[in-house]
Amino acid sequence: DVIAKMLQFMKEISGENEDLKEELEDMEIAISLVFTDADKKFWLTVKEGALDYGEGDIENPSFTLSSTLEVGAGIVMGEVDATSAYMAGDITVEGNLQDAMAFQEA
Repeated sequence: DVIAKMLQFMKEISGENEDLKEELEDMEIAISLVFTDADKKFWLTVKEGALDYGEGDIENPSFTLSSTLEVGAGIVMGEVDATSAYMAGDITVEGNLQDAMAFQEA
């Protein structure tokens, strides 16, 4: 699955890149990712500088990001600007927008 591979890549990079580790160090969030055209849900957590992920639902997410698989993959890979996609209506965010913005900036 392409999203699982991308999330695994992000997890590996976050564990190896010291600058990214530092940025994530003070962040504690749980994200629910919903891909509307693929009937897939993933979760992503950041805690103490470590990123983890899995398939399915997560309890009490900081925010839920919903998009098509293509837009979501673009955001995960850094090819699509999440703010622009949000303004264009290509993604929806439910929950803590401050956490969503902080995660995008990391």
